[in-house]
Amino acid sequence: MALLVQKFGGTSVGTTARIEAVAEKVCRFRSEGHDIVVVVSAMSGETNRLIGLANEIMDEPTPREMDVLVSTGEQVTIALLTMALKKRQCDARSYTGSQVRILTDSAHTKARIRNIDEERMREDLAAGRVVVVAGFQGMDELGNITTLGRGGSDTTAVALAAALKADECQIYTDVDGVYTTDPRMVDSARRLDHITFEEMLEMASLGSKVLQIRAVEFAGKYNVPLRVLSSFEEGSGTLITLEEDSAMEQAVVSGIAFNRDEAKLTISGVPDTPGIASRILKPISNANIEVDMIVQNVGADNRTDFTFTVHRNDFKRAREVLEGVASELKAREVSGDSKIAKVSIVGVGMRSHAGVATKMFEALSDERINIQMISTSEIKVSVVINEKYLELAVRALHSVFELDKSEIEA
Repeated sequence: MALLVQKFGGTSVGTTARIEAVAEKVCRFRSEGHDIVVVVSAMSGETNRLIGLANEIMDEPTPREMDVLVSTGEQVTIALLTMALKKRQCDARSYTGSQVRILTDSAHTKARIRNIDEERMREDLAAGRVVVVAGFQGMDELGNITTLGRGGSDTTAVALAAALKADECQIYTDVDGVYTTDPRMVDSARRLDHITFEEMLEMASLGSKVLQIRAVEFAGKYNVPLRVLSSFEEGSGTLITLEEDSAMEQAVVSGIAFNRDEAKLTISGVPDTPGIASRILKPISNANIEVDMIVQNVGADNRTDFTFTVHRNDFKRAREVLEGVASELKAREVSGDSKIAKVSIVGVGMRSHAGVATKMFEALSDERINIQMISTSEIKVSVVINEKYLELAVRALHSVFELDKSEIEA
């Protein structure tokens, strides 16, 4: 039988009734002879509640103490789930991240995993126990509790699966798989049976929130098969693997991702000289603001217009920084737009098919949607458009690339 790592998110364990349902599911897999390691998040809303308590005490709580505080959410869940398993005569043992000995660096609230000691888990599995591990947390070399950042339970699950060389890492959530696009926006969106790590990484980075980006990176690096499944209904979900299968090779575009949380900034009329991009973007980076898409145009007067996008939450701060840069460089002006959105088509089949970008641009043109910026890679094309046209654009692209059709029909 298989060694499975199963991760259940906050909504999946949001009440004691749901924890009981998870226990039923885990016991069923165990009764079929599988070795099971379960990774759980805090109960839905619990992490936010704990952060709220901290903010009542301090405006800027100490990162070390925040890790001590928020890690307790998962500790509650592992204890309750282990109790529910034992009630069903399914032997189990719970572990915090430090008890498993998930060693991280010391970057509190955003630690990265360095090593995992899987000995205790293997001993329990050999004894027929289900191992229940708190996600999102570990400890540094000094024994301090650390956390991996929001959504870090996915990363914990994939890391344990890699350390144990598990047959599959199953991520149970409130959706039943990865879709061609958000089914809340497009009724005909279709669940994908398979997708590659590469495609999933692009989808996650471009706005799809099914999986945490770090978890997908980790799974791809260690070739851990990932499967996204629903906690609330039966189904085969979506398998994410390294290889493309023959059906996937036929699909030029696998999915459409989008992100509303974008803002655009332009600094116009800066000198067209070596190093100008660095002089513009270094102060932005020093302000701890991440830049996404970049476009640079040189005019006939040998002056440059430089445009880039940032997260909408960083728009005001980025504009303030850019105003300072503009004064230093004697630029003509700084302008911005916080009412934009990014839409992307993703697919490994784009590598071997010409004209995909043209087809995308024509579809948007037919809907009279103006493209403000374009960014491409081997397997994706992203455009920035006015936010008010986002839903129209996604629906048009989903239709023109026939993503509503099954792989057999395609």
